[in-house]
Amino acid sequence: MREKLELENLDELYEAVLTLETVEECRLFFRDICTIPELKALSQRFKVAKMLTEKHVYNDIVAQTGASTATISRVNRSLSYDGSGGYNIVFERLGVEAKDEE
Repeated sequence: MREKLELENLDELYEAVLTLETVEECRLFFRDICTIPELKALSQRFKVAKMLTEKHVYNDIVAQTGASTATISRVNRSLSYDGSGGYNIVFERLGVEAKDEE
């Protein structure tokens, strides 16, 4: 029962996010719903995922984002193995393309 309520709460949150129309609206909403450290963590993971998609190496990602190698590995697993494909949907829509490995 609790899990069902938690899923319903998540669905309500997702529906709320889908009503936002501009970056400014998103900024205002996320400032209200998240703490600054939560926003920093989310944005860091997103940047890590983008850089991994673009085939950056771990050392470059650490240097540019300050993310730990554990965070980078977790994001990489999500991108490569056990993720739900959400990053890929967003990156495709944003035009982020995987660079060829050299």
